[in-house]
Amino acid sequence: MSKGLIRYGINIKGVVQGVGFRPFVYRLAHDIGLNGYVRNTINGVDIEIEGSHKKIVGFVKRLQIQKPRASRIDKISILDLEPKSYKRFSIRKSRVGIGFTQISPDIATCEYCLEELNDRKDRRYEFPFINCTNCGPRYSIILKTPYDRKNTSMKRFVMCKDCAAEFTEVADRRFHAQPDCCVDCGPRLFLYTLAGTKVICKDPIIKTAELLKRGKIVAIKGLGGFHIACDAANDKAVRTLRYLKKRPTKPFAIMVKSSDLTKIIDITEYEKELINSP
Repeated sequence: MSKGLIRYGINIKGVVQGVGFRPFVYRLAHDIGLNGYVRNTINGVDIEIEGSHKKIVGFVKRLQIQKPRASRIDKISILDLEPKSYKRFSIRKSRVGIGFTQISPDIATCEYCLEELNDRKDRRYEFPFINCTNCGPRYSIILKTPYDRKNTSMKRFVMCKDCAAEFTEVADRRFHAQPDCCVDCGPRLFLYTLAGTKVICKDPIIKTAELLKRGKIVAIKGLGGFHIACDAANDKAVRTLRYLKKRPTKPFAIMVKSSDLTKIIDITEYEKELINSP
């Protein structure tokens, strides 16, 4: 046993699944030079960390200061354990059981994914289901905890070799990103009529936009469910939707570019900050 070696068991509760927490812990442990493992559990995230006392103290401090932006730590429990002389740090298979953990809400597309989305040379150019450890669907796709791909609606989509390579590459932004996918292995878009006939078109998104402009009502299926939409500026379309939904007066949710929001409603600076948050 190495002299001065100590081992701690750390349990973290809060919003720590689906926010890139395990990859963050993995990189942090490697950066500091500590061994052990991290894994999702039904009660949050468990970490076993082994090394010198000084390094572990630094690890716990940085864990709280540098945590992923979308995460939230509510409680950290630390247990003193006998050293095991771990040879490396790894991400272990999640532990299932009975318990409770919080899952992150869906996160708005990050700036890096937006760059890829608009880059004609990128393999995810205009891919509507683009995501990474920093953004994308979370709560809307999970079927049960712990948050692993097999426990989400993405379980039916097997990663291609390129996505699998990203998933296992420590330096990649999609390292351990559970919903990782691309045009070759992920969901695809199709457009159907009310009767169930497939509409032949080059781009279902552009075609759907055209239908909305013509006053049509469309149902848009995402990874987490359906959104029924029409042009909010088209009075006839809105009245038709109200009739179909049997909602004569109750307001509908509306979608608008964040930058245009102040043109139609009065909001406080705090509300503006919330709207522009992930």
